[in-house]
Formats: sequence, C-alpha cells, structure tokens
Amino acid sequence: MSAIARAFAAGLPAKVARDVANRLRFGPDAPQSDELIWISPRDVTHWYKADPQVGAPRFRRRHSGRVLGGDWDLSRKPFGSQLKLDSIRDHFERGVPWQQTSLFGWMVKQLDDKGLVDECTSREELIARYEQLDRIYAEAQRTGTLRPHGAVNKTRREHGGILVHIARDGTPLRDGGGMHRFAIAYILDLEKIPAQLGVIHKDAVASGLLSTLRTPPQHIQNALQPA
Repeated sequence: MSAIARAFAAGLPAKVARDVANRLRFGPDAPQSDELIWISPRDVTHWYKADPQVGAPRFRRRHSGRVLGGDWDLSRKPFGSQLKLDSIRDHFERGVPWQQTSLFGWMVKQLDDKGLVDECTSREELIARYEQLDRIYAEAQRTGTLRPHGAVNKTRREHGGILVHIARDGTPLRDGGGMHRFAIAYILDLEKIPAQLGVIHKDAVASGLLSTLRTPPQHIQNALQPA
C-alpha cells in the first residue's frame, strides 16, 4: 500500500480538517488527532461499550481527536478477563510458552481461516511477533515505561498506539488497538504509558484535563530537561 493510500485509509484528510476545526473552537491547546497522551494503566477500569441506541456510537482510530458531548462516555463494560490479557499473563507471570497459550492457538486458527491476523501472514511471522513482545516486555521492565508507538514505527504522531477515549472526568476508556502493549504495561504496573487519543468528551476539554494527559512520567520529563 502506498503512503497516499495509507493516509486515506487512516482518515488523514478528515483528521487534518478536524484539527483545524478544534483549534478554531478551543484555541491553541485544542485536542489533536492521533495525539500522544500519557495514561496510568491501572486507571483503566472499563472498556468503552459502543451502543448507538443509548447515544454511544462506534468509534474507530479515524475518529481520533473528535470532541463530543453527551453521555456516550457512560456506556462502559468492566475491564476484566480477556483472551489477550489472560494469555500474556500466563506467559510473563507463569512462564507458559507463547505457543501453549490460548491466544496463540486462537491466532493460528485465525491465520488458517483468513490468511491474515495482526498483520501476520504465516506462522513464522506470528512467532517473530511474539518474540518482539518479549523484547518490548524486557525493555519496559528495565526502563519503567513504553516507548511511544509513533516514535518506534514512524507513524503520524501516535497513530496505531494504545487507543483510549477520554471520559468527562478524564477517565481513559479502552477501545481496541495496542492490546498487547497495554497488557504488558498493566502487568508491570507502569506509572504512565503512551497512548493514542481517541474521542474526548467536551467537558474534559473544558476542564483543562488534557494538560495532565499530555504530561509524561517524571523520569522522561527529567531526561528532556537541559543539563
């Protein structure tokens, strides 16, 4: 896929227009599409539950940076047991080899049925992906955080990272995307991790909560300060 095709698939033209509209509406500190924010993994207690019948639309990454009022942020489901999270815990906390986890078995079945899963087209690519996760875990354990997805993968801002929507009180709501990285951060109980801003409630913007969300963990702030 060409760079232009990828940009259109990611909804870039609409995102650029949204950034301009947000800036006109909210000023220079307005939310930006694909913006990098920092959240505490343990602050995530719920998934966003799309339910259009109660005013909770289905959101995608292309909606990143959208400011929306109403009660959509009240439509939630508890962040509990989940195939990826449980299997990642089995691997890192209990030493279960990746290929013996329920997740790997499910991924292989998806690969056999569809020929593609998580951008992998073969079992070898799948194994390489999980070997990369081992390296991400080791680095996060050593450094106390995750590197921003955009900086590692050279994407626009934090597009493709851990996707969260922001409720009116600043609570982050998970909504798919970046689950492996999020599970690693959750298991390690990291202080703050990078995430991609999804949809944000207009009350959160009005309350100035973005300032806190834009603040990286202290050790990163220290590293950015001039010597």
